[in-house]
Amino acid sequence: MMRLLSTILGALLAASVPPGASAQGGGGQAYPAKPVRLVVPFAAGGPADVLGRAVGDGLSKRWSQPVVVENKAGAAGTIGVDQVAKAAPDGYTLAVVPVGNIAVNPSLMPNLPYKAADLVPVTMLATAENVLVVHPGVQARSLGDLLKLARQQPGKLTFASPGAGSQAHLAGELLQLDANVKLIHVPYKGVSPAMTDLVGGQVTMMFAQMSAALPYIQAGRLRALGVASARRSAVLPDVPTIAEQGFPQFEAVSWYALMAPAGTPREVVEQLSRQAGEVLADPGLKSKLATLGMDVGGGTPRQLAETIQKETTRWAGVIRQRGITVD
Repeated sequence: MMRLLSTILGALLAASVPPGASAQGGGGQAYPAKPVRLVVPFAAGGPADVLGRAVGDGLSKRWSQPVVVENKAGAAGTIGVDQVAKAAPDGYTLAVVPVGNIAVNPSLMPNLPYKAADLVPVTMLATAENVLVVHPGVQARSLGDLLKLARQQPGKLTFASPGAGSQAHLAGELLQLDANVKLIHVPYKGVSPAMTDLVGGQVTMMFAQMSAALPYIQAGRLRALGVASARRSAVLPDVPTIAEQGFPQFEAVSWYALMAPAGTPREVVEQLSRQAGEVLADPGLKSKLATLGMDVGGGTPRQLAETIQKETTRWAGVIRQRGITVD
């Protein structure tokens, strides 16, 4: 496993030209010399789309070249990511890639049409907080209360997710491992139907992105029991993290990375990383993303590659220990 991960990390950092080459577009012109396509592998309106359009707009202003955002939804992001993995490695096709599509699915889906090494990291765009929520009818006001119920009724409490292998699914499996409880996974085809049934009381709990859960929490239609990130959320400061409640290593954070086809010139990747970082540093963008429960990212291609390797190792272990498969 470690040899495989080292190979992946090396491939993610590989470049097609020596470090001294200049960042040029077609015909030797400075990059970018024409419009850049940014693929968002989900439908319009979701967190990945909002993030992609905000970053694309910022880059477009810096370049005086259009950044055309294309929504290529389907197969939980696989179709769009695969399209970018197979695109020309010239810097003119980029992707917003969620954690699941680069650090989970390669371990989960043996027939995935692309490999992690088919994409090269550019920079982390943003991390999105996940929060454990229950229906108000559940007799639990803390994670401890919920786990007590789970131990009293093994195999009776249910947790929803937008699909097998999703971050919400893996977070629920990780909680079972860490807390040694038995829960029943109920997969849905998307966040919306999962949230509808949770609010309706058809399922017990769910790890949901803050942007999806917050309106229901504020309206009293869901109760937040724990934030699944390393620190408390600015939008729910009174809700403790799961780590604070007895599971110091627990973390299940969604994130979105800017990536390009493997073989994209190193100088182009470094320019993209630097300029995307400038966009992400804008206070207005930070405030906008904060309302969605997201923190801006940034960092170098190497730092992103190391995050991908770390997350791949962690979630591969959960997948193996829980025997998770997808149809």
